[in-house]
Amino acid sequence: MSLRLYDTATRGVRDFVPLEQGRAGIYVCGLTVQSEPHVGHVRSAVNFDVLRRWLTRQGYAVTFIRNVTDIDDKILAKGEAQGRPWFEVAYLMGRELDRALDAINVLPPTYQPAATGHVPEILELVGQLIARGHAYAAEDGSGDVYFDVRSWPAYGELTRQKVEDMEPAGDADPRGKRDPRDFALWKGWKKETEPQTAAWPSPYGPGRPGWHIECSAMAGKYLGPAFDIHGGGVDLRFPHHENEQAQSRAAGHPFASYWLHNAWITTAGEKMSKSLGNSLLIPAVLQRVRGIELRYYMVAAHYRSHVEFSFEALDDAAGAFRRIEGFLDRAGADEAATDLPDVFVAAMDDDLGTPAAVAAIHDCVREGNKALTDGDDDGVRRVAGQVRAMLDVLGLDPADPAWGSTGGSDDARLTSAVDALVVGLLAERGEARAAKDFARADVIRDRLKAAGIAIEDTPEGPKWSLET
Repeated sequence: MSLRLYDTATRGVRDFVPLEQGRAGIYVCGLTVQSEPHVGHVRSAVNFDVLRRWLTRQGYAVTFIRNVTDIDDKILAKGEAQGRPWFEVAYLMGRELDRALDAINVLPPTYQPAATGHVPEILELVGQLIARGHAYAAEDGSGDVYFDVRSWPAYGELTRQKVEDMEPAGDADPRGKRDPRDFALWKGWKKETEPQTAAWPSPYGPGRPGWHIECSAMAGKYLGPAFDIHGGGVDLRFPHHENEQAQSRAAGHPFASYWLHNAWITTAGEKMSKSLGNSLLIPAVLQRVRGIELRYYMVAAHYRSHVEFSFEALDDAAGAFRRIEGFLDRAGADEAATDLPDVFVAAMDDDLGTPAAVAAIHDCVREGNKALTDGDDDGVRRVAGQVRAMLDVLGLDPADPAWGSTGGSDDARLTSAVDALVVGLLAERGEARAAKDFARADVIRDRLKAAGIAIEDTPEGPKWSLET
């Protein structure tokens, strides 16, 4: 059985046939780096990391591009609200994202381009669209440039919509648009409200890229006008991916052969967002479980299935993974097998069927535990090697140096112990403050500070972190 993937464009599972034999080009839309990453943010990265690892295991040379959007309205607004430059916000949040992905063993992409580093390529593509009659500069003096959706009859084909049924594009003032559905390729600088650093020179006046055009330009630069797979979250299908495909093909580029979309992680049926609380930010979650356990929780669900997040489910997943680790510890497995079980291969080839793949791992663990009980040393080594090989494909091998010598278990236990001690002291401090014994409260605060622990009093209660 060859690898088959669900293609959003055709609404069906298709055999994966690369444009070039033995090679695979993948472009995945990364995050807009405006805030700290939470559990919902990183699911896409984990899902497409598994795809990349599986293609690599199958012998493909993979070029994997994952961008970051480091300039847009939201980043500008965050910079203004925080009283610091927008580019500082983007840089710091980009570093937070990198740390979060490292913590769950997401491989670095072949290259991670940023929008601000590709303004020349973006302007070149805008010029091509204008020359072909698919884009126009606004006549209201704003400096905006728009894609003319009526000029491209296939607009809407990815999401199977008619232009007449679409809502107006909300990315710019509609006064300069020929049709309210036209979307911005270039956004003129608003000198009264935007910093000068958020503008680049262009034939249309100073400004910055629109959201959609950046991905078309960067995918074309690093993967060429035609490439194999474009991926991202299901929420990006429209308007982002619809617009990417339209503008790229209108410019004469075949663009992506396959479109893959991962589903959301939700809470109470709603898309996970920052408003749901800091407890879902990656550093906070990793105070509860290890990175390898969080990754297992994400991998165990199919990438196209919505996941209803709960800490109870996360704890259950962590317990299931520890049972796998327990078998490997007892087996003393030194290396992974060279061959994978057929049932695991079949599961992965069936649209990255990770639930069945994880079930195959647990089946092997049960077989291995029986071999341990029976004293079958050869059987133990064989099964342990297979388990290690399957975990490696999923980025979950505890022996991978990315996890540390023990998969991070010692760090997790230490964090848990410190958290328990600090929480106890904070409770004692709270009681002292309630009793107006401020001297006692200050002593506790100073003890924590001397240990390198910073305390922040918030409306939800005190929070602690290591001083930097």
